[in-house]
Amino acid sequence: MSDLEYPAGLRYTAEHEWVRTEGENVRVGITAFAQEALGDVVYVSPPTVGDSVAAGDTCGEVESTKSVSDLYAPVAGEITAVNPALDATPELVNSDPYGEGWMYELRPANPADVEALLDVEAYTAQLS
Repeated sequence: MSDLEYPAGLRYTAEHEWVRTEGENVRVGITAFAQEALGDVVYVSPPTVGDSVAAGDTCGEVESTKSVSDLYAPVAGEITAVNPALDATPELVNSDPYGEGWMYELRPANPADVEALLDVEAYTAQLS
């Protein structure tokens, strides 16, 4: 497990999602741990742009050769974008989970909620 990467500048959830602040929005994806546990990702069902979500809400799915897993909203807010590249190339989630494999963006209802998420030390501590 030590060979997986967890960038320090991100926030994380206990559900193995990462959150990166992008201006007034946040970009969300799944961590290296999650994509490795899932195996080869074959389909991503993202949330719908314009939807409002509460923290912890199920807002999409990731389907792999092993299973189907829910995506959860890390914080309350409105979905502002989804990654169009995942329609044609869902395997980006495996090959570049923190870059081209991002899932969706949302505008947090309360930006302070993002800072309350796990930092890299707290996230990696829960993995062991």
